[in-house]
Amino acid sequence: MVDDFAPWRSYVVAKLAENPALHIVGFASDGLEAVQKATELQPDLVLMDINLPNGSGISAAGRILELSLKSKVLFVSQNLDLDVVRAALDAGGFGYVLKSSAESELLAAVEAVMLGKTFVSGELASRDFNHVTSAQASIQRPFEASIESAARPFPSDNKFGHCHEVEFYRNDASFLDRCARFMGTALANGDSVILVATPSHGNTLRERLEAEGYNVAEAIERGRYLVLEPAYLLSDFLVNGQPDSARFMKTAANLIDTALKAATGKHPRVAACGESTAILHAEGQAEAAVEMERRLQELILLYDVDILCGYPTEGFRSAEERSILQRICAEHSAVYSR
Repeated sequence: MVDDFAPWRSYVVAKLAENPALHIVGFASDGLEAVQKATELQPDLVLMDINLPNGSGISAAGRILELSLKSKVLFVSQNLDLDVVRAALDAGGFGYVLKSSAESELLAAVEAVMLGKTFVSGELASRDFNHVTSAQASIQRPFEASIESAARPFPSDNKFGHCHEVEFYRNDASFLDRCARFMGTALANGDSVILVATPSHGNTLRERLEAEGYNVAEAIERGRYLVLEPAYLLSDFLVNGQPDSARFMKTAANLIDTALKAATGKHPRVAACGESTAILHAEGQAEAAVEMERRLQELILLYDVDILCGYPTEGFRSAEERSILQRICAEHSAVYSR
């Protein structure tokens, strides 16, 4: 929780205590401290005020989302300026609750955000935000509704475990942004990275990471940064268009073991992200994509690996494809759409 007014912090503590599943893991009273604490604690949710000493809540939220990939941000402020609300949501905030409405809306907002939905206080939603989940209304297009009905937070028993995330994206840039944050966090922690991507996406990600100060060349030399083309990887374990479980597990195990040995962190892990399942789906092999997601889910139970998948949204517009979408979502610990 991030707020510089002690009485308000006490009120929120008492309010959140009404839900025994919620646990406050830390407090911060300014923007700089918020970034430091979130980086250290990696919380599931950050409750963030807007007006803070040492940096605004909006700028702090943007930095937190770069350094703590599993975190979601819910703004809790009394600022009614619609431009500020839009800026907060554009910075990556999943919701915006007015302090004056916290008594009736805060717990509902926390629940919605942890389900991957966007929540805006009813007073604001009635003015200009009726396209997101609010205390008053929810107006969604069919595809977004399908995503939100499938989205869910990380399981309570996965707090310190592994993740298998998926993002459904409208353009490549949004997915590459998430990949860069996902990979950058791993490299900063001394973990290894496995990237399965087309050459153009691979080059873009390398350039982005290097621009942010990561020594990708050194990571490649040490075996901490492995890059594979999707077609090459798929050819290694597809049999008659379907993933062969034994061949898949052997190939994946060898890659993960190699990457883990190269990791330099205190608790070595591997961050794997890519688009091989999306390529299968795009080529009309939806069942193979679902089956491969199941195999990936098995991997995170056996190895120290976190996985990020991505799918373009245009492949799920038809009613027939939405059942596939639901099955893909069911194999993931967290679902996002942008």
